Amino acid sequence: MEGMTWSQFVMSYSELSLFHYLENKPLKILDRMLHNRINSPLASSCGRLFDAAAAAMGICTEEVLHEGQAAMEMETLVDVDALLRENEGSAYPFSLSRIPNTDLPYVEPLAMWQALLDDLVINTPIPVMAARFHKGLAHAVCSMVRKCSQTPEGSLRYMTVVLSGGVFQNQILFELVKSKLEREGFTVLSHQQVPMNDGGLALGQATIAAARALKSLC
Repeated sequence: MEGMTWSQFVMSYSELSLFHYLENKPLKILDRMLHNRINSPLASSCGRLFDAAAAAMGICTEEVLHEGQAAMEMETLVDVDALLRENEGSAYPFSLSRIPNTDLPYVEPLAMWQALLDDLVINTPIPVMAARFHKGLAHAVCSMVRKCSQTPEGSLRYMTVVLSGGVFQNQILFELVKSKLEREGFTVLSHQQVPMNDGGLALGQATIAAARALKSLC
């Protein structure tokens, strides 16, 4: 995983069944594929993060039969009591960083991975882990909203937020993010007539492009 070498993983987590699962994979071949970018395109999708976290928990580790299956199964397993009653500090931590040589922020998951793997070590129930993952990711999304809407002076330039994309078909994540942003004073918009997935995103992008084109003609 990004930010943690195999030797570091072995040193801290060699007792996990996840380690034995990965150990039996062609790691040298996979490393070369990643290094040379052979059949291993970069991904920024939140769905791939769900896939990886679910696999580490033992959910759809070997294969998925349809798009979003791992995320859907993890959502179904969430311990609602842990989601609502656990201390906020139990949520898996994410940090915000910047892509090198750019001003673009991104969500850095290394601390989340360490917390998730530590929970596996102490045999934390998977439904509790699923709740902590959802809660931590919701915090990260809200932190990203604040960061992107903030001016250099510290005020907020945007107070209206649109939640879109296939990841927000996850009802638990959607409700966590929506309620937290609304408590902070944001107006949260979501889909009513078209789906939240890629088709809805594309329609929204086309609408924005059309509005900008019309504005330039005025």
